Parts: sequence; structure tokens; C-alpha cells
Amino acid sequence: MSPRYKKPRHCECPLHMKGKAFKPTGIPMSEIEQIALYRDELEALKLCDADDLTQEEAGKKMGISRGTVQRILSSARRKTAQALSECKAIVLEKTICKK
Repeated sequence: MSPRYKKPRHCECPLHMKGKAFKPTGIPMSEIEQIALYRDELEALKLCDADDLTQEEAGKKMGISRGTVQRILSSARRKTAQALSECKAIVLEKTICKK
């Protein structure tokens, strides 16, 4: 049995951000561990934390369920906290988001 396909998510973050990185200053990118943050994770962080929407409202905007938003948000917060506390780079990656 094959795994279920991922439902496309509506993300408003720009595509040109793919490959952009946020890292501690003074450490070359080649010498730092990188953590991939996907567009849907960034979008969920933006909607729930910056725009102050509920997970249900964010799910409606992204075209996914509240539970999925909760899982995506949990992953994004864990990755962000790890990168900030352990001096790692956050690299933005593309996912199956659609405009």
C-alpha cells in the first residue's frame, strides 16, 4: 500500500525565497549545520504567530485542516527554536504549496 499523497497548501510566501538562509553572523555557511524550513511551515508560522490567526483560520486560508496546521506549526516552531538555541542556519525550501 502506497502512502497518501500530500494535499497542496495555499501559501502566500514568495517563491523567490527558496534557498534563502538565516544564520548566525560570523560563521561561514559551509561550517554551519543547516535546518530546512519549508514554505508551508513558514506560512503557518506567519499566519498563527505574526498575523495572530487561530489554527482553524490559518487552516482555512491554507486549504488544510486545523490538525494539519497544528502538526506543521509544531514542526516549524521546533526547527526554529533548535536553530536559534544551537546556532544553526535556517534554510527556506520549497514544498507543494500553490498560490
